[in-house]
Amino acid sequence: MAGSPWSRSPEYNAAPRRPGLQDQRSSTLVDPIETFDDFLPEALRRRSPAPLVDIGANLTHASFARDLEAVLARARAANVTTLILTGTDREHAEQAVELARRLPGLYATAGVHPHDASRWDAALERAMGELHRQPEVVAVGECGLDFNRNFSTPAEQERAFEAQLGLAVESGKPLFLHERDAGRRMREMLHAWRDDLTAAVVHCFTADRATLHGYLDLDLHIGLTGWLCDERRGHHLRELVGEIPLARLMVETDCPYLLPRHLPAKLKGRRHEPALLPWIVREIAHWRGIAELELARATTTTARAFFRLPADQTQHDAQPEEQ
Repeated sequence: MAGSPWSRSPEYNAAPRRPGLQDQRSSTLVDPIETFDDFLPEALRRRSPAPLVDIGANLTHASFARDLEAVLARARAANVTTLILTGTDREHAEQAVELARRLPGLYATAGVHPHDASRWDAALERAMGELHRQPEVVAVGECGLDFNRNFSTPAEQERAFEAQLGLAVESGKPLFLHERDAGRRMREMLHAWRDDLTAAVVHCFTADRATLHGYLDLDLHIGLTGWLCDERRGHHLRELVGEIPLARLMVETDCPYLLPRHLPAKLKGRRHEPALLPWIVREIAHWRGIAELELARATTTTARAFFRLPADQTQHDAQPEEQ
């Protein structure tokens, strides 16, 4: 895959996304005081030694509608200072932009996920082009190819992806990519466009060594999630994580999905959230054999340059904590 695997085992999901169905969102948020302290057990409250950027947070998912303000407060407490909200279709991209406009530290992407590629038409292309002109949108996507489930046919996926490659060139913004079981075709399509694209990240990478190095040969960035923390299927990533140049690596939760399985305490509802990103960073640092502080600083520097984010004063003000 290398993108969010929408089909996951039940214990991994908060509420699995179904193709063709839109999340129902409430406009009412509860008082964050009610949920700030009681959602995360004390054993799961971990603060990063340096500010972090979560490059893939699905905060427009319906499971965040009730307590979004508390989720953001917990993220800040964990030193996750910047969130890139993933826009997987027009509705969720517009919601992400609206959140980014009114809440500090939030930015958005705008694209059409390959599962929804069958919906691509001229009107949707115009709408995406308009979204990409918004200053809150920092990347084109989530877009790409997913030949694992084929909720849209491969031909429909390639058509929508090709169009979004064109939109990325037109806007000059980087790509936020999804790929699952389609590495060879993805590389072929990206190779044809690579000279005209500014940058691209394969988010939630989970593929094999050959696919990884194929992406690195195209000068792509790699996003890693809590998949690495899964003892059932993340072993191969532990072997590969050291092969990703530090300047090409970024970190993400892909919340509410992919809750890390190595957490030291149970989490009610099993909904993943940005405050847990430091646990993922800690695991990646362990398998790379470097300090958590070094990884946190490097991935944040890379993410800020990749998405062209303004300087974050918290990076200068924060005092690193002891390892």
